Amino acid sequence: MKTIFTFIAIIFFGTAAMAQNDSKEVKVATTAAGVELNIDITKADKSETEVARLYKFKNSRIKKELAFRTKNNRSKLV
Repeated sequence: MKTIFTFIAIIFFGTAAMAQNDSKEVKVATTAAGVELNIDITKADKSETEVARLYKFKNSRIKKELAFRTKNNRSKLV
């Protein structure tokens, strides 16, 4: 009974508080601006050669991070 009364009181006071706000909507002056899309597409000829980096040592940082293993990847003893 107490919870029902509390729930009804909260709804009543909430609606009464919302009814007190007597603010009217203010019209906002808008301005229209035109948009121009100037997109120039140029094809770039990629004739440069790039060199891939090779790592001499097995324990290099990048190889180690790329070959990480999780607990789920390990073999399990049955």
